[in-house]
Amino acid sequence: MSGQLLRVLGRRDVLALAFGAIIGWSWVLMTGVWVVQAGTLGAVTAFLIGGVAMLLIGLTYAELASAMPRAGGEHVYSHRALGKNMSFLCTWALILAYVTVVAFEPVALGLAISYLWPDFMAGELWTFAGAQVWLSWVAVGMAGAVILTYINLRGVRPAAVLQTVVTGIILFAGLFFGAGTLTAGNTANLEPLFSFGISGVLATLIMVPMMFIGFDVIPQTAEEIDLPRRSIGLLLVVSVSMAIIWYLLMILGTGLSFTSAELELQLLPTADAASRAWGSEWAGKLIVLGGIAGIISSWNAFQVAASRVLFAMARDGLLPEWLADLHPRYRTPYKAVLVIGIFSFLAPLFGQEILVWCIDAGGFAVIIAYGIVAASFLILRRREPGLERPYRVRYGTLVGWGALLLSCALLLVYLPGSPAALIWPYEWLILLGWGLLGLVFWLWARRDGQSAR
Repeated sequence: MSGQLLRVLGRRDVLALAFGAIIGWSWVLMTGVWVVQAGTLGAVTAFLIGGVAMLLIGLTYAELASAMPRAGGEHVYSHRALGKNMSFLCTWALILAYVTVVAFEPVALGLAISYLWPDFMAGELWTFAGAQVWLSWVAVGMAGAVILTYINLRGVRPAAVLQTVVTGIILFAGLFFGAGTLTAGNTANLEPLFSFGISGVLATLIMVPMMFIGFDVIPQTAEEIDLPRRSIGLLLVVSVSMAIIWYLLMILGTGLSFTSAELELQLLPTADAASRAWGSEWAGKLIVLGGIAGIISSWNAFQVAASRVLFAMARDGLLPEWLADLHPRYRTPYKAVLVIGIFSFLAPLFGQEILVWCIDAGGFAVIIAYGIVAASFLILRRREPGLERPYRVRYGTLVGWGALLLSCALLLVYLPGSPAALIWPYEWLILLGWGLLGLVFWLWARRDGQSAR
């Protein structure tokens, strides 16, 4: 059963969806990795470069989202500017990025709980890529997948309420972390400011796109937002700006708290930094609780976003029609929600190593989508100057070219020859497998289109 989505999301809902989607769990899990491999100033540099790129890309999204507030976001913009084939490439890459997030979160949930409860790892099942897979982790991850899928099946309003609650917990944890580490930290710990030179900065930079993925949840839910169209673009820019400040705060607070040698010994450096700053283990546990809230917020937001992208593609004939069916009572794309839920349900079976693979492969995919959106922005600016743009970016041509060129530059960082290239075989196999699956759907859609003519 197809039809219209319900417009029920307000300002707080939209900002919570986007900011909560961006932040997630990585600020607890990965901040120490960034500081060790790049140095404190090196990590700050990587996030400033990546953050500026994301802000420019976000500005193009803001204008396009306000001009074309339809579910599917990137799919809608690229289809209008570049046609069906490029739209499929853009959107299929984006779905991979979203799927890697919903695969990342159920695995990260087990890791977070094991910090609070060291005896949580129980019932060894097997080893995958050198990492042990525990029954307890699998059970918790699968249970989380079932619960979040059920919430999303019941409508975007319950999902938005959950998002607002967990995002509030994240913000409290972040303010608590900053209040302790920025006042109790030691500037001598910031040395070395750069570790491993440009290689360290690049190794951190390739993770940045996946650290900011989430602002594009706003375009995906545009048909469910009950706000003036200009507000859609404004909230998108605000969410990216908040995330830049957040990550810089985490990096500085962690760098101030530990020497480089000490950082390498910490299980979760952000949590351990809070414990040191406040002089108690309960402080670190509070940060981990904030991280668990981040897992839920990111997982929930991308369950929403990914299902809306599948819905939009199916509605336009690029994926099987049944993915566009809406629930007769809740008006959600329930079959699309179930498909995404299956990915998160199965992910814990692959163990902890999947975390890094998801970040890197998803980052490569999302940069492809961002570059195509930037190109679409420039084309539509030239081709359709009269298109109503309630949120119109100043110096749009300069912003659009900046977003496109930075996307291309970031893409090169992932390729062979770069010090931070994707790892063979796992990360490349994820991309190749997803590309082959996309080719099948693309050929399917072409065949159906020719049959219809």
